[in-house]
Formats: sequence, structure tokens, C-alpha cells
Amino acid sequence: MKKTGFIAIVGRPNVGKSTLLNAILGEKISIISSKPQTTRNRITGIHTVGECQFVFLDTPGMIKPRNPLGDYMVRTADRSMREADAVILVADVNRPISVAEENVIAYLKESGTGSILALNKIDLCDRVKLAEMIAAYAKLHSFDATVPVSARKGKNIDILLDECKRFLIEHEWFFPEDMLTDQPERQIAAEVIREKLLQTLSQEVPHGIAVVVEEFKDTERLISIRAEIFCERESHKKIIIGKGGETLKLVGTRAREELEQFFGTKVYLDLWVKVKENWRESAAMVRNFGYRDE
Repeated sequence: MKKTGFIAIVGRPNVGKSTLLNAILGEKISIISSKPQTTRNRITGIHTVGECQFVFLDTPGMIKPRNPLGDYMVRTADRSMREADAVILVADVNRPISVAEENVIAYLKESGTGSILALNKIDLCDRVKLAEMIAAYAKLHSFDATVPVSARKGKNIDILLDECKRFLIEHEWFFPEDMLTDQPERQIAAEVIREKLLQTLSQEVPHGIAVVVEEFKDTERLISIRAEIFCERESHKKIIIGKGGETLKLVGTRAREELEQFFGTKVYLDLWVKVKENWRESAAMVRNFGYRDE
């Protein structure tokens, strides 16, 4: 009998939620960066093994919103948690418990939703610290399971998956067996480009960047993509382009190489940079850039 279930991956920024999803799938479908608020949309990752199909929902980090984009990200994480059959709370074992974790735990207590605590980054802590954090979280909530993991090194991912099985129900699968994500190809391309911008640019620029794929042509020989990069300042545009166009060229090369690997074919990438001042402060612009409630 086939089994399936929706499992939300939640937590504050930079605890390794997207890295964990990629480790579970064995493929990279969710962009990662050392900068906070990397994930803006809900990313669906589908892992099918044997009779079980796990549908994981990678969510934006739990933040205190300061603009319409932040409001959207918080609503997306909250909605994903409420729609899921179970929740994995990902926490950095090296960081003290914050209001973000306490808010998730409050919801779990109120709703009775199945829950797993994934204490991530155990490769960066000792056993004493790990034991202390396990005890601290146990005082707050009786999780169905607590699994210490290292998403970056893939440690204990199999144990985490085994714990997730308890939340699956007998039901026909929602997706084909070989499907990894339900993200449209345009969104995948836009997210890869944004990841390379996040990894290449200085701290003050990335949060004000949006990427929109205006053209996506898939032929027998190659995929041709034209994308527009929006930023909030003329000064930011100059930083993105770089001296003699070198920064934008580097971003384009890195994005093209990853997209070619993902799509399994040659990719032609045409990038343009435009300014939309303070777009994150405008609810209409946030929606126009694809950050809209489902």
C-alpha cells in the first residue's frame, strides 16, 4: 500500500533548512547561502522510496517582518506549517533557543501536530553541548523524535527519514515517482541566478534583489534564458554589474554552469540589471515579482 505525507521544514534563518532538504533528496533543488533570508518561497521537495512518498516543504526563515516581502515570507512559513501533516523544527545546536523556536513550539502544543526536532550542525559542536541543547528543548516540548544531524555532511539523514515515516498515511501518491520538485523551470532558473548573486555580492545588496525570468526557450540543442535582475538603488546596480561588467559576468557563468548540470543540456543565459527603488516596501511590487500567496 502506498503511503504519503506533507512535512514542513521550519526554523529561523541560517539554521540549514535548505541544506537539509537537499541532503534528504540527494539533489540540490533549494538554493543555499550564508546570508539570511535566502529562501523566500515555499520549495517542495519530493522524496519517493519504496512504498513511501515524502513531500517536504522548505520554508522561509522565521523572522520579524519589516516590509511587505517579510510579511509574505512569514505568511508562507506559517501557512506551510499549518497545512502539513508534520513539522520538522530545524535548530542550530550552537545557538540558544530564540523566540522563533518558541513560537513554533507554541503552535505545535496548540495544534498537536506531529513534530521532529532536528538539531543541526552537530559537526561543529561537542557532545556536552549537544546534550545540553537536547535537554533544553525537552523542557519546552515533548517532540515525537529528536534527531541530531549534520545536513552539510549528510549525517543521520537516514535516521531522520525513518522518524518521518510515522507521519505518513495510506494514500495514493500526489506526484510521479521520479519527480523531485513541483517548481516550474522558470522559477528554478530564477532561484539559481539569485543564489549566485547572494554568494557573489556584498552584504548590503542581496536582500534588495529579485530575479524574474522573462524568456525561457527550450530547444533540442539548448535552453535560452533571458532574466532581469531588479535591485533597489542605482549604486546597487553598479555593484551587481561590477567594473567592466566583471561581476555580472561571473554571476552569469556560475549560474549557467549549475543550470546546465541541472537541466542536462547547454544553457544560454542573458542577464539584465534594472532598478526598482524600494520594491520590498510595495505590496504590489512584491506580488509582481512572484511573491504572492497561493
